[in-house]
Amino acid sequence: MNNKILNPNNSETFSNKIDWKVIQEEMKKKLGSDIYDSWLKKMFFEEEHLNYILLSVSTRFIRDWITSRYLDQILQIVKSHNKEIVRIEFIIKEKNNVEEKLNSYETKNVSSNNNVSFIHDSYLKYNRIDPLKSFEKFIVGSSNKLAFEASKKVSRETGFYNPLYLYGGVGMGKTHLLNAIGLELKKTFKVMLISAERFMYQFVRSIKSNEMFKFKEYFRNTDVLLIDDIQFMTGKEAMQEEFFHTFNALLDRGSQIIISADRAPNRLLRIQERIKSRFSGGLVIDIQKPDQELRYKIIKKRIEDLNLNQVNDCKINEDVQKYISSEVKSNVRELLGSLNRIISFTRIYNKTPGIAETKIILKDILNHSANQVTVEAIQSASCKYFKINKNEMLSSRRSRYLVRPRQVAIYLTKMLTSKSLPEIGRDFANRDHTTVIHSVKTIEKLKEKDSDISISIDNIKNEVLYKQNNEI
Repeated sequence: MNNKILNPNNSETFSNKIDWKVIQEEMKKKLGSDIYDSWLKKMFFEEEHLNYILLSVSTRFIRDWITSRYLDQILQIVKSHNKEIVRIEFIIKEKNNVEEKLNSYETKNVSSNNNVSFIHDSYLKYNRIDPLKSFEKFIVGSSNKLAFEASKKVSRETGFYNPLYLYGGVGMGKTHLLNAIGLELKKTFKVMLISAERFMYQFVRSIKSNEMFKFKEYFRNTDVLLIDDIQFMTGKEAMQEEFFHTFNALLDRGSQIIISADRAPNRLLRIQERIKSRFSGGLVIDIQKPDQELRYKIIKKRIEDLNLNQVNDCKINEDVQKYISSEVKSNVRELLGSLNRIISFTRIYNKTPGIAETKIILKDILNHSANQVTVEAIQSASCKYFKINKNEMLSSRRSRYLVRPRQVAIYLTKMLTSKSLPEIGRDFANRDHTTVIHSVKTIEKLKEKDSDISISIDNIKNEVLYKQNNEI
């Protein structure tokens, strides 16, 4: 879905046929007041065109959240009022002063009522705990049972595992567990949930605005601190120094700390050894990829939930459910994305697809097209992941921190494109094809004995294959 700034005078536009207030009331009725108040009321009607409507939201985050979770249901409601509408498009519009004041007031009241700490200054906006990501909604299998039980234990008895460190690849349920812990503990304690990237951002802003005292006061006086994606807290010695002292201050006052990452503590890059040592001093749990049994349970539960909340039953036959769970293996996020495609097909064409049609619908997931992947995209994603620049990757330097990312990028180029070995060599600063062969074989061997390298490859592959294609 592309953002389009549309000219109101465009001949494609005509007078509004849809009563947006009626649509809003129907969304509130069918999707529930909580979801509507939290997300859907933040959409504003802009224009109606021949076969689509244009809505505006204030941030990319709100747009992405709505489109990934509720877009199909919203479209069905709109179509019930105008069958000619086949899609919904969004533009991003900055909030006006009135809306900012209103949302600031609402945020202040919500935070005080829910016992979740927020810094109320306009520039400090923390991640909200998602009420939909509870323990009851988490599907348990052999790959995540230990992480689930440890999270439940921490929710019942803070300080039992401190810190609790959960790690695993993209879409394995780490953020869900952090949210679930936060939901349980906020009933009694002051809870703060924040991403490592947001922590760094607030640290820099506090220095620039000369408000480090306020920064320390908020972060060191919470009962429970949940930090997501700690692997992004790289470099910046001053920031790591502050985090180290914040970490110690919280432990000293008996606060509970829960951390998630995509790799084990000792595999974190450009993070102080003493910080990694503190992480390792608690309980460290690896969340593995879901096996087929768990993937099947997740699909069944998702379909059950949809049937509870929808007027029309979501009917997908057992063979298709089993096929998806057996073929889509990388992570839960991709699994649910595949299921959403099948559900959209059944609603649009009013028919249940068989195995053959499912293969066509999911062809870009099951058989990734080499034409959609470029060497530049692989190199950029690899550089971003390993925190190096492209010139370093393509240089002749053989430092260890450069060699492995270079080998991973070459390996992914071989796996995801149709390029020959000499072509790949030329794309990597005219390296010989024997270097390409060596790189591919090295990574293949490492994948067999090192789960971290497999996680890294999966994360980069997901970035290349899905994230860029799913941007709106």
